[in-house]
Amino acid sequence: MGIGIWELALLFLIVLLLFGTKRLRNIGGDLGSAIKSFRSAMKESDEERSARTLEGETVNEKKDKLG
Repeated sequence: MGIGIWELALLFLIVLLLFGTKRLRNIGGDLGSAIKSFRSAMKESDEERSARTLEGETVNEKKDKLG
């Protein structure tokens, strides 16, 4: 069954009435900024991990943790 287009439209209308357009715009902007920041952090983490693997530090880190 699932949610149809009419249910989504009704839900959107209710949320719009509760919060108003200005507040929804602010929430959307904040959510977009948070997602952008999260993606940036994940990209930096992947690049850092790749650099460590190329330098051989990953193997040394595992040894340090074990003993």
